[in-house]
Amino acid sequence: MLMIERAIVDQIIAHARADHPDEACGVVAGPIGSDRPTRFVRMANAERSPTFYRFDSMEQFQVWKEMDDRDEEPVVIYHSHTATEAYPSRTDVSYASEPNAHYVLVSTREADETEFRSYRIVDGEITEEEVSIVEAGESDSVN
Repeated sequence: MLMIERAIVDQIIAHARADHPDEACGVVAGPIGSDRPTRFVRMANAERSPTFYRFDSMEQFQVWKEMDDRDEEPVVIYHSHTATEAYPSRTDVSYASEPNAHYVLVSTREADETEFRSYRIVDGEITEEEVSIVEAGESDSVN
C-alpha cells in the first residue's frame, strides 16, 4: 500500500494537468528504507510528448545525487497518461528500474476527472496497490 500526503497528491496532479497534453513526470523522495514519500521533485519530460516520457539524463543524475546526499531514495516515481487509463504501458514496465518504488500513474484524459493509481513493478510484473491519501502528519503516526 502507498501511503501519501494529500498535498503531495495535489502537487502530482497539478503537474500532470499543467503539462497536459504532454506527459508529466517526476519523483517523490523519502528517507532510505522508510517507504514514506516526503519530498516532491517535479522533473522535465525530455521527450515533450503526449504518449511517452523520459527523464533528462543530466537532470536525473542531479536529482539522484541530491537524494543520495540527503540519505533519500525515490519512494514514488510518477508520470501521467494523457489519453489512456492510468495503467503502465509496456514501455513503462521496461523502464521500471527501481524495485522498491511505487509507480504512480495519473490519467488526465478527462478534463473534469483524474485517475490516480499506484503499482509495484518488479521483474516486469505489474501489481496494483491500494493508495491511502492522508493529511499532513498522519503518516508519521501510522509508521
